[in-house]
Amino acid sequence: MRCTICEVGCDIPPGATGRCRMYTNDGTGIVERFPDAFLAAFPVAVETLPVLHFSPGSTFLQVCTVGCNLTCGGCVSEVLVGNAESLAASKIALKTDDLLRMAAGHACTGIAFALNDPIASFPTFCTLAERAKEQGLLVGCSTNGYMTASSAERLAGRIDFANIGLKGASDASYCACGATSAAPVFRTIRTLHEGGVHVEVSIVFRKSGEAEVLEAARMLAAISPEIPLQVMRFVPFGDAGLGEEPTIYASEDLCDRLRGILPWTYLFNSPGTAYLTTVCPACGTPCIEREFFGPMGSHLSGTAQTVCACGAALPVRGSVSTEVFAEPGMMGGYRVTRGLEMVWAILSCLGVRDQAALARIWGEVLRSGMLGKELHERMNNVDAYLDLVMDFAHRTDRVEAGQDLCTYIRERLAVIREGVADAPRPRVYYAMGHPLFALNPGRFEGKLVEAAGGTYVNRAIGREGKPGVTIGREEFLAFSPEYLVTSGFLTSTVEDTLRYCSEHDLAVPAVRNGQVYAMHPSWDFGSPRWILGLMTIANILHPDRFSFDIEEEADAFYRRFYGVPYRAAAANRSFAHPGTER
Repeated sequence: MRCTICEVGCDIPPGATGRCRMYTNDGTGIVERFPDAFLAAFPVAVETLPVLHFSPGSTFLQVCTVGCNLTCGGCVSEVLVGNAESLAASKIALKTDDLLRMAAGHACTGIAFALNDPIASFPTFCTLAERAKEQGLLVGCSTNGYMTASSAERLAGRIDFANIGLKGASDASYCACGATSAAPVFRTIRTLHEGGVHVEVSIVFRKSGEAEVLEAARMLAAISPEIPLQVMRFVPFGDAGLGEEPTIYASEDLCDRLRGILPWTYLFNSPGTAYLTTVCPACGTPCIEREFFGPMGSHLSGTAQTVCACGAALPVRGSVSTEVFAEPGMMGGYRVTRGLEMVWAILSCLGVRDQAALARIWGEVLRSGMLGKELHERMNNVDAYLDLVMDFAHRTDRVEAGQDLCTYIRERLAVIREGVADAPRPRVYYAMGHPLFALNPGRFEGKLVEAAGGTYVNRAIGREGKPGVTIGREEFLAFSPEYLVTSGFLTSTVEDTLRYCSEHDLAVPAVRNGQVYAMHPSWDFGSPRWILGLMTIANILHPDRFSFDIEEEADAFYRRFYGVPYRAAAANRSFAHPGTER
């Protein structure tokens, strides 16, 4: 029997499942394997979904299940898609009634399905949407849009907004994700738009993929030039390599070209970029200011008005919320998947490979609320991190492996702490992406700077974002850092950092003296590999006291805790994986 929910159109024999593994043939028809079963739910600001032109600043209950009908390289939701069956079977499900109570309890404007694709739980999502509407809630979702015409029509009658995630404009871009054609997605966009749904479109931009994105923009403009376009600068998670990641500069240049086709074009995954702000088309005044807020997310950061002072109205539905919800810890948008991957990063070093064991721990983390304040705080403290390692070691009966990992880290940490006890402490500034996007005062990277014998000047910043905030030129100059380091996550090259500093006249000592560094991917946060980052920083700040052979140390770590040579693993931005195969 053929499944007619999505365009993959799986032919499912009785008792079998289709590609997404979320539907089966029960002998009478195609049914959900896990009906009315949601994995997680938490309140978020609408910009972290991300949706930019719909009720700015409003709070929505973000919900997810597991699974997806496509298989895309570098998936940001790898945890939920690659381990779908184990997670679905882990018996931690929330019901529709639970979600409605949570939405009311958090005074949410509505409910939004994101993180995995609602097409994997389509009947369940439609029922939730109907129930939510009955209670006066708005409903939205993020979806890849690869659904049948009948599913799109059914969806159009039940939601108020949607973020459609394009893979490109060509059939080839969809074949790479296990589909056959881009046409069904553009059909879905048109169906929803013409059905009165507020539609925004996100598209992945991979290195050298400008032509694909520009063609997609032209196809969208033919539907409506007022559709907001969110350019997702590709960040290589999962099995993707660094060679696919474009720079922030290249991404901003592309956005300039795109705005000649779709005027409401925005750039994500690019800390410090100005291309998240909505600017009045009549006078150029910033009307809705936003800044980076974790992978694929943003947050209001200043002025927020849907009508400019000059009188021009912006194509934004709904009013601006007077109170913007601030997600705690690792909550909010796709930061949740990164939080789960940080847990996976520890489990991976402990040798936990079994999907059922991984799903059990992820389930415990989600059910207990650890992703909020607790996990965030323990992940952001050097000594507490080691306690967290042993916590998960005990939960998985890997105590000996946990002790081995902690011993490895503690021995090197002790050498560094002893070596800098009486050392001068140079001023170090830590950025992410653009130099003026400063990491938060309490971030883990700053703890590494201090452990390595430096003064973390970011501590003087009196405000916080996630993972940081954009600061002004004068504030940066006042820090007068002797060293400038950019994070290993969503980073910029040294060349781009120096270029930015030159263009903005940021002539601090670090720039004048060539003391600008880009950290190795995922060596300074999110994985036990941070010990390699600590040794790297110690070498930089105190070359007279430390001469760690980083290549040798990395090879020892990778062989001991991943079972592969360091040189066999090409780095990417994932926390859990040692890297892709060379």
